[in-house]
Amino acid sequence: MGVQRVVKLSHGEPSFVAVAEKWAESGEPLTVRMIDGLPAFPDEMPPDGWKEVRVSVPSGMITLRRESGQWACVVWGSADNALLTARDQLCDTIASVGRGTVSDG
Repeated sequence: MGVQRVVKLSHGEPSFVAVAEKWAESGEPLTVRMIDGLPAFPDEMPPDGWKEVRVSVPSGMITLRRESGQWACVVWGSADNALLTARDQLCDTIASVGRGTVSDG
């Protein structure tokens, strides 16, 4: 079971590249592992229209699900504090780039 936070984007959606570039400012790597259920090369960026992207950060894996006007950031229910913190930071990054708001589930 997943634990998610949602970023509601009322001003349009940011590009994944813009989010990845903003995240890179933190000094931690954000590596794309899967795009819409298919393996990705580590330097590959999802095309416009993606629905689900899995990224790895030093503390684990985060799934991003894009729906109309929002992005959900999901981790496994067994995630440790480091991964939950990374998920929350990724939500904040998305909200910052997309001028959105973060909420639970």
